[in-house]
Amino acid sequence: MLTLVEKILFVVAVAVSLYFTYRGFEKIYLIVRRGGPDAGDGDVLKRLGQAAVKWLALLPTWQVRLVPDVFHAMLAWGFTFYFLVNAGEVIQGYFPIVFLGSGPVGDAYRFLADLFSVAVLVGIIYFLIRRFIAKDAALTYRKDVKLMPRVASGGVRLDSLIVGAFILVHVGSHFLGESFDLARDANGVWSWQAGQPFGSLVSALWTGLSPSAIVVGQHVFFWLALGTILAFLPYFTYTKHLHLIVSGISFLVRPQRTSLGTLQTIDFEDESIEQMGAARIEQLPWKQILDSYACIMCNRCQDVCPAYLTGKELSPSALEVNKRYYLNANLSLLAAGQASPDTMLECLTSESALWACTACGACVEVCPVGNEPMFDLMHMRRNQVLMESNFPRELQTAFKGMERNNNPWNLGKRERMAWAKGLEIPTIEDKPEPEVLWWVGCAPAYDARAQGTARAFARVLKAAGVDFAVLGQMENCTGDSARRAGNEALFSQLAQANVEVLNEVKPVRIVTTCPHCYHTLAKEYGQFGGNYDVVHHTQLIQELIAAGRLKLSAPASGRMTFHDPCYLGRHNRIFDAPRSVLAFLTPELVEMGRRRANSFCCGAGGAQMWKEEEHGSEPVYQNRYREAAATGASTLAVACPFCLTMLTDASKEVENGMQVKDIAELVAECLVP
Repeated sequence: MLTLVEKILFVVAVAVSLYFTYRGFEKIYLIVRRGGPDAGDGDVLKRLGQAAVKWLALLPTWQVRLVPDVFHAMLAWGFTFYFLVNAGEVIQGYFPIVFLGSGPVGDAYRFLADLFSVAVLVGIIYFLIRRFIAKDAALTYRKDVKLMPRVASGGVRLDSLIVGAFILVHVGSHFLGESFDLARDANGVWSWQAGQPFGSLVSALWTGLSPSAIVVGQHVFFWLALGTILAFLPYFTYTKHLHLIVSGISFLVRPQRTSLGTLQTIDFEDESIEQMGAARIEQLPWKQILDSYACIMCNRCQDVCPAYLTGKELSPSALEVNKRYYLNANLSLLAAGQASPDTMLECLTSESALWACTACGACVEVCPVGNEPMFDLMHMRRNQVLMESNFPRELQTAFKGMERNNNPWNLGKRERMAWAKGLEIPTIEDKPEPEVLWWVGCAPAYDARAQGTARAFARVLKAAGVDFAVLGQMENCTGDSARRAGNEALFSQLAQANVEVLNEVKPVRIVTTCPHCYHTLAKEYGQFGGNYDVVHHTQLIQELIAAGRLKLSAPASGRMTFHDPCYLGRHNRIFDAPRSVLAFLTPELVEMGRRRANSFCCGAGGAQMWKEEEHGSEPVYQNRYREAAATGASTLAVACPFCLTMLTDASKEVENGMQVKDIAELVAECLVP
């Protein structure tokens, strides 16, 4: 128990520490609240239980890096338990009691405290060795990635060292303090039998000390354990260790989007809006600002980013880390409501990095704390397009095509049904109330290679006797590429026109062969009053096979592998339908290493289809094709016209390349007459 003087000093130290800690949190709050609204905000209270489970069980963490994940869990769970340990330490310091008593409850608590103390110490030693001795390359950035000066000069390493030293001293001091208690009364309730095996082992070091020396040791380690907390708390708001708290908040307040990649709208009729998109950090939606404080700086998003992995300047991790250090450097200024002195393109990321993003969502999927760096880039693109008119010149053709002819190929409306010549495809004018409205999409309508998918799917629908129709010349581009490129005004124009047509047609069900069309129609048009029952063509084909409406023969021979399109799989969780269809076609379906939610992008998303890739070590599509070829399959099955184009190009670039075919084409080839 503390002396009276110590008790008074401790109260004073707590008051001073909490005051400066409060000031730090207040500034963070003031900065975060400056951000704009985000899409899909829902009832936070209803998500409280779900967020708590994610936070406590570290659910998003267990995807990659299993060994570091285990050590991280030791740290996270141990440090969480230490909230209780520190409370018990204070209570015992002020009152002559045994925290939680000497019965089974107290014994269980002390056993867990002993266990978690060692777990935390082992965990932090592992991470210090990993960063400072092993120098794990996964924790670094390439030289061409733009970094804040303090980050480039080793700020993250210094931060990690300070946090690591704090944990070692704080937890180590408590653990050693407990060992002194055990040494004081080797036969008391805190014995080996009472459940403190590790502390009991260490207590043997102090058995020869006098009672007064043991008392001094207890007091020294109390102040080291609790004093480091009080000294660290004001600094806490500046460190990555803040993720311990903010990650839970992030899970709680993360907008409930209709899909992983759903973007918020801009009300173009609101004349009070002066800023569209984000040029400066405080113009980002509040969730994107909060992400800066939730970031654990683990670089997992970088590990899965197709742009980074193919040598581009983009690192989603570096973007989040730069944001955090920029906020720290301008904390008082931004908290006071002033404008940040720099734009994000001036200090946080490069223009090349901005336009390298494929909007694949891999960074969002893998983040262990629920961060969404992809959305930062989308909001920055909006600013560049809508406010600065600064974007890759190749996109101008696609924008003009969507504006003038309602398709990014910039071909005439009369050619939209050219793919259907000789197939007798009914339009909605011929059949006003079909069972299924087929949204053909621009690629199957205008792209020579994708037209094969459209013709094949038409054969499948007819073979199954599906009552369907298409919109024909009434169909326009859904605007996916415009939205991902930052041209929200053009997307809004296309969306409103399409919703007006569809609401007049009142389709019972819509099917599309393009995941980007699927995503936009099913997940984003609700923002414009368009709510429809939409399925992807692989889902409809699966239903038709299961219902016995399609008679199929087996393909000739050869292995197949399947590439999960980002906007079908990761964004909308449609994994099983295409595989179920392929299982009917071949017994030799082999999977790639990166598949399902961890699939690798083809390189065409995020409007990349309409521009040259940013400079890097290799094109994204070549990286993905190489992985597919490594399976030994002779056929690469796809379910997206963009993927079909990119991976077909990759196949043509190598000798004896794989056949690249849409699932609809493979099914059509197996139809029994």
